[in-house]
Amino acid sequence: MKSKEETGEHEEDETATQHSSEIYPWLVNATQLPQQISPAQIKQISPSALAYLGDAIYELYVRMVYLWPQQRLENYHRSVVDQVRAETQALHLRMLTPYLRSNELEIVRRGRNSATSRHKRLNPEIYQQATSLETLVGYLYLTDYPRLTELLQKLPLEK
Repeated sequence: MKSKEETGEHEEDETATQHSSEIYPWLVNATQLPQQISPAQIKQISPSALAYLGDAIYELYVRMVYLWPQQRLENYHRSVVDQVRAETQALHLRMLTPYLRSNELEIVRRGRNSATSRHKRLNPEIYQQATSLETLVGYLYLTDYPRLTELLQKLPLEK
């Protein structure tokens, strides 16, 4: 019978542990992007555009969290969809609200007010809260990446 060293199993276990502990440096910091966005330009970005960006960043973050331990693609998809749906995003915003600074609460308010689209299956308040979270994520991605990481790490993503 071969040992773990001979089969390479030990290396796989170490790699999985290493990757799972390194989830949070998950995305290029916006200050490292090829095209810099000035603070004046950021102020001109609409809350809807920030929510558009925030939606992508939030989903990528959730996908990275669920990447380890390895699963079947259907399981990845199901887990991520559960976390990125509006109801869960609204819950996450409510959980983060006590930790938000005044400027972040203002961004949340702007995001809530920009959520004018009405979905048939959603309570308008849920949709507004989800959009608010996405707006905050987009804004922080562009302005304060370490703060974004700090807040996202507070989310109780179920595995």
